[in-house]
Amino acid sequence: MARSRGFRRKSRQLLTRDTVRGLSYLLHEYRLGDRVVIDIDAREHKGMPHRRFQGKVGVVEAIGRRALRMRVRIGDKDKFVIARFAHVKPLSSVVSIASSSTTSTSSSRSSSSSSSGG
Repeated sequence: MARSRGFRRKSRQLLTRDTVRGLSYLLHEYRLGDRVVIDIDAREHKGMPHRRFQGKVGVVEAIGRRALRMRVRIGDKDKFVIARFAHVKPLSSVVSIASSSTTSTSSSRSSSSSSSGG
């Protein structure tokens, strides 16, 4: 039997989600030049970029009614990716979530060490 070489092959773990998605991804307004993170959502099949772009940061080049056209740097080349809003997140929100979680853990550690020291 021939081996399958489909578009989504070897992507079971990569595209699995455990959280419930709201509607806020549709309400975000993107502008030209914004930096975005490609975060593939397997629940929506239309407008899904290839899995090699999962987690990559791109720059918005064009904005459509339902999709964005982004420039993504892969190696020494610029690739253009067209993806729907469900598969894209603004970079600022991803960075703020990561920084807030690291600051909250470091502040809780410092407060616990200062209270136990006295």
